[in-house]
Amino acid sequence: MSRLPDPIQDGLKRGWKVLGGPLGPAPAKIVCDVAIVGSGAGAGITAELLAKAGLNVVMVEEGPLKSSKDFNQKESEAYPQLYQESAARKTQDKAINILQGRCVGGSTTVNWTSSFRTPGATLQYWQDNFGLTDYSVQALAPYFAQAEQRLNILPWLTPPNENNDLLRRGAAKLGIAASAISRNVKACWNIGSCGLGCPTNAKQSMLVTTIPAALDRGAQLLTEMRVERFELVNGKVAALYCNNVMPNGALAQTGQGSNATKIIAKHYVLAAGAINSPAVLLRSAAPDPHGLLGARTFLHPVVMSSSVFEQKVEAWNGAPQTIYTDHFLDTQPIDGAMGYKLEAPPLHPIIFASTVPGFGPVHRELLNSFPHNHTLLALLRDGFHEQSSGGQVKLRGDGSAVLDYPLTGYVMDGARRALLSMMEIQFAAGARQVFPLHEMAQPYTTWAQAREAVNALPMKPLLTKVVSAHVMGGCGLAGNEKRGVTRPDGVHWQIENLSIHDGSIFPTSIGANPQLSIYGAVNRLAQGLARKLTGHDVALA
Repeated sequence: MSRLPDPIQDGLKRGWKVLGGPLGPAPAKIVCDVAIVGSGAGAGITAELLAKAGLNVVMVEEGPLKSSKDFNQKESEAYPQLYQESAARKTQDKAINILQGRCVGGSTTVNWTSSFRTPGATLQYWQDNFGLTDYSVQALAPYFAQAEQRLNILPWLTPPNENNDLLRRGAAKLGIAASAISRNVKACWNIGSCGLGCPTNAKQSMLVTTIPAALDRGAQLLTEMRVERFELVNGKVAALYCNNVMPNGALAQTGQGSNATKIIAKHYVLAAGAINSPAVLLRSAAPDPHGLLGARTFLHPVVMSSSVFEQKVEAWNGAPQTIYTDHFLDTQPIDGAMGYKLEAPPLHPIIFASTVPGFGPVHRELLNSFPHNHTLLALLRDGFHEQSSGGQVKLRGDGSAVLDYPLTGYVMDGARRALLSMMEIQFAAGARQVFPLHEMAQPYTTWAQAREAVNALPMKPLLTKVVSAHVMGGCGLAGNEKRGVTRPDGVHWQIENLSIHDGSIFPTSIGANPQLSIYGAVNRLAQGLARKLTGHDVALA
């Protein structure tokens, strides 16, 4: 069978301006209208719109340019090539594992396609607490609609796989409503390997949509180049400095203390993702008069419950996440006890084996049950209570970023309640065994046994398995500079020619998978920036 068309390889043959890594060295100096740091959700939307407005745009991406010809559904290839720190990025205390993209397209290349508009309760909280009066459901609706049309975001109408249908069936038996998840896909083959890079180009990531559109309009892309710092002069960015990196992320040897490329632009857009965007500003000694830079960085701490069914579940097969329930968000005041969203993640062998606790016979039995395993995850809604202020991005001695993320008693109370909710749903769906992912837990065979055991577990970091694939905040929006790093129009409060267009601008976690929140908010910000820089109105096609 012949390979499917590869839009990236086709574009390179047409003469796209792409340099870095195997595509050749970038020049020592580049002058452009707008330099964009990153190539993920915020960067991709911004690049397409600014290129459409006629601006000379340069994108700088730390990760490699990979495409469908490279996506072979192999974890051993995908994690080191496409993820930050080979899918092993962790918080400072190693208590939370963070899945975050590091490739052209960023996390949009490797996410599971789940698409939700920013919940109205979250937007109302921002209006009430951060002075974001223009961030309302009504004001953002047209920008969400444009992004949804551009990226083919629609409810997934194909019947859910067994992995997701178990969530639906278990919730229904308990009288809990569950709904379909919208996905950004087109002509999806329903393979289930979204997290390893889409081999059919069905996922409408930035890799196959906005970035090719920008490159077709003359934008430039530098890959395997890390932005080290901005040069700041009199309240403006005068230049940015990049270094070559190796495919594994290590700095290439370009000479003692030298920078590979200097980029001079009229305007700069920082869209390197939460964690990396604050880190660039910290390395640049950016002004931070109110001590807000890198603070209030949020993860949606995720806890999980694993279960085993008599029938095969084959959680790796089919669309990865198509059913969810917000019951435990909607029944909880946003600033009360921590609420959580429930979803059914896909399972692949390496991620499964490295996530489930235990060792020896217990671990062996879990691996033996892999085809029959069903796991639920809970996204904890962090950032709406005084005891859930998220984490702080810091710099290590070598200038690399690390996130310090205390798991407070308030957060861990939410984790306990989430484990109980997930286990009850799994037993209601017919599980013969449920195993909450906690180092001191055991497999339980009845709901009563599981409930008693989990209520007695010490909910502490490193004992309770916590992961996350959603990173938000650290350069938060606010209506005044004492509450945030970024103005409501996306411009840095103290640096007049620097905009921030990624998930780092969110003042709290979203309470839902954040990719569509980034698309919608940045669509609005980038249209405003294009108008400011050119006087022209542009919109997503």
